[in-house]
Amino acid sequence: MHLTTTKEQILSASVIAERIVGKKESLPILSCIFLDAGSGLSVQSTNLEAGVDIAVAAEIKEKGVIAIPATIFSQTIKSINSDRVVLKTESENLVVESRGARTLIKAIPHEEFPKLSWDNGKKGIAVQRLTLIKGIQSVLYSASHSMIRPELGSVYISIKGGQITFAATDSFRLAERSIKGHSSSEEGEFLIPSKHAAELVYVLERGASENVKIQASDAQLVVVADGTRFAARVVEGVFPNYTEIIPKQFTTEATLLKNDFAEMLRKARVFSGNDQHVGLHVYPKKKIFSATAQSPDVGETSDSIDAAVSGEDIDINFHIGYLADCIPSIDSDSITLGFSGPSKPLVIRGASDIGFTYLVMPLNR
Repeated sequence: MHLTTTKEQILSASVIAERIVGKKESLPILSCIFLDAGSGLSVQSTNLEAGVDIAVAAEIKEKGVIAIPATIFSQTIKSINSDRVVLKTESENLVVESRGARTLIKAIPHEEFPKLSWDNGKKGIAVQRLTLIKGIQSVLYSASHSMIRPELGSVYISIKGGQITFAATDSFRLAERSIKGHSSSEEGEFLIPSKHAAELVYVLERGASENVKIQASDAQLVVVADGTRFAARVVEGVFPNYTEIIPKQFTTEATLLKNDFAEMLRKARVFSGNDQHVGLHVYPKKKIFSATAQSPDVGETSDSIDAAVSGEDIDINFHIGYLADCIPSIDSDSITLGFSGPSKPLVIRGASDIGFTYLVMPLNR
């Protein structure tokens, strides 16, 4: 192998590939970046459940392949002070040369590198890159951290009827983001493990293409954006029919400024103790919306903010983190909180952001 490329392009590719590498000590090849210099330069990595292949513009003088530790390679490229980088093999190791610098990186036998599979025989569905990023980020935090029930540890994506819907739930809260205006005639449903959904967002954020193409089979999801391909396994299972549990009517409603609510929760968190409980108190006749928190070790606090409230009085407790997590996903200055009763779920929406819905279950206390 002998090629010349730019620091910017090879660094961008190596940073993305490093994110996807595996961490299994028993399989050191998974901690490597695989460089394949053929008609162009391909930078690949995989952790067996997800993989990425990034095309890098390069002047190929001699074809070849090599596998080198991802972290060492990316750190080496970061330290280069030149715009141009020369990569070549020497005694089956990789030599990185730039102006005034030469580094040799010990290689690992590339024959052990798993072959990535991309062709699933299905026509792709075109989706705007920023739409895919926004949709996943709007719901990802609500997925379960456990994969005991894989469908709850995943992000659900549905492309149907000119609309893309993203959803995630851990059974204690649910986030849904619906984005209209999708023009593709193709439809599909996917369940991506939350870990791989986060990796996909990381890859897409570093791209520049307007649209990406999604291809799916029973086993994996492939997302193609310009010269980058990302593949991840999909979950075999059925996402819960969550629309049935979202309340249609509310006994108490409150509309308030999103930033005021965020600041109220920030203050209450200091006093919420290890259990992170916060009480919300809504008294429409007295025009009161307040939050209380207490801890035997720290003390207690009560805070009221301005809100337009209606309906019945209610006192209800929540996990403070579950309330706060959704706030960055709401594209509205004001939010509406819909209460269905003391032991029933709370629904949070943006006053002018009709595409986002967040449901959180109360605590029994």
